[in-house]
This record gives sequence, structure tokens and C-alpha cells, in this order.
Amino acid sequence: MAPSSKPAAAVDPEAVLSHTFPEVSFAYDERDVALYALGVGACGADAVDEKELHFVYHRDGQPHIKALPSFASLFPNKNSNGLGFVNVPGLNFDASLLLHGQQYIEIYKAIPSRTNAVNKVKVAGLHDKGKATILELETTTYVKDSGEVLCMNRSTIYLRGAGGFSDSSRPYSYASYPADQVSRVSIPNLAPSAVYEDQTRQSQALLYRLSGDYNPLHSDPMVAQVAGFTRPILHGLCSLGFATRAVIKKFCNGDPTAVKSIFGRFLLHVYPGETLVTEMWLEGQRVLYQTKVKERNRAVLSGYVLLKHIPSSL
Repeated sequence: MAPSSKPAAAVDPEAVLSHTFPEVSFAYDERDVALYALGVGACGADAVDEKELHFVYHRDGQPHIKALPSFASLFPNKNSNGLGFVNVPGLNFDASLLLHGQQYIEIYKAIPSRTNAVNKVKVAGLHDKGKATILELETTTYVKDSGEVLCMNRSTIYLRGAGGFSDSSRPYSYASYPADQVSRVSIPNLAPSAVYEDQTRQSQALLYRLSGDYNPLHSDPMVAQVAGFTRPILHGLCSLGFATRAVIKKFCNGDPTAVKSIFGRFLLHVYPGETLVTEMWLEGQRVLYQTKVKERNRAVLSGYVLLKHIPSSL
């Protein structure tokens, strides 16, 4: 996926779908896990929070700190040098017009606090929307030594200005999986089961980027202004981490292993320093959520977290 100086460029779907991605090996340790947790607000309001201290410290003699399940959202960045896009022959676009639309994560094994891993990537979807192309990349991560599958990320990316490569009467659309309930989220018209409020820091994006997302949109004022923002914005996946933390705190008693899958749809940007208010509704084993920016009263994120079980206290 190479950036182009032209705002609109041709897409060759056959070239895109036939591309074979190289496998990418990487490793991480407890420092990376703790840095990520701090980057998504863990212990931000209370440094000794009993439901979050174990994400950053060996509390009560625990041998390892615990990884937030949304830590897995970092793994696809290993394929893109932290810039949010990878090289795909036949797909040309203006990188400044790229938008991260949705993220879906399935957790198959509790995310360890350190491991050697390998990513296998494929194009899971390609859709011509006329004024944009939607690309879906599926990244499956394995434990390198054992071959156990650890998790799967499906990233939905909007490439504005790169659409219109097919007949408008029969627009091109490909998906490697059947239509399912993954992206179907309807926020209930009811009082939420729980609400959690988080104050982000002015430096939140600068802290989060140290976990491997180096897109200058989140750190460089000039790049942000060119993209239409008054200042650098918070990473969408950082906001997703805040929402996931809220669910774990309110519905899992701080236990990250209770999470089976996570889905988030990015609705609007967040400026570092704004207050995130996450409203949650329990629906079976799914916790539906909607995150708003308090200062602007605007929804910025919606989705769900699927739990393995519901605590008896609920």
C-alpha cells in the first residue's frame, strides 16, 4: 500500500487479492505491555487502582503483569513500520486521506505478558464505494515457538479518493468471510447499565505512540492541520483501549482474560486532553458501548466487547 501524490488513483483488484504478504516475526515483553496500559489510561486517575495496578506492576507477588486484551490491536502495526499502511501492489492512494474505520479483535488465548510471535496477513475484503475504497486486512498472530494461534485482528481502512475503479452500476465488492454480526451494533434506547468517565492527558497521544503507532497525524501539528484538525488527534485504537478498559473494570472485575472479542467503529476524532465518557449496556454476553467526548457531547466510538462469561455478581 504505497502513498501517492495523486488524490485519486487506480485500484487493480486482481493484483490486490493475489498479493502474498511476507510473514513478520516480532517480540515483546512486560515493558511493552505496561507501556501500552499506561498509554490507554490504566491507573491514570489512581496510581494504586486495585482493578488496574496488575496491568503495570507485579501486585501481591504475581509473577507477571497482565496484558489488556486490546494490547493485541498493536500487532498489525508490526507489518507497517507503525505508519498504518503496508505495501500492496495494485493499490495506490493518498496516505493523508486514509481513515481507520473499524477494528475487530478475536482473542483465542490469553495474551501473554511476553512472547515471540509471527503475523500472517491477508486481504479479507476490498470494496469500491465510488469516492473511496474500503480495504479489510486480516492479521492472525501465532506464538512463534508452539504455533498456537493467539489472536486475529480485522482492520477496516477507508482510502478516500481511491474509489471508482469498477462499473458504477455493478460496483466491485469482495469479502473472504460471510456476512455476520461482527459490525452490527445497535445502541439501546435505554439507560446504560454502567457509565465510566476517563480524563485523557494532553500528552496522551505522545505516550500512546511509543507503543508503535508513529503516524505523524498524532504528533505533528503541521500534519494535523493539513488533514483538517486544529492539532494532533488521539489514535483511534487508543480510544478503543480506553473503552475496553472501561468494560473490563465495570463488568469483569478487572480480569482481562474474561474478554473473547472486541469490536469498535470509529465515529469521530478525539483531541488529547478531552474527557471520554463510556456508556455500557449488558446484552447477553455482549457489553455494548458508546464512548462520547464530554466537552463536545459527541459520540466518537461505538461497538461491543464479547465476554466468555458474565460474573455472578452481575
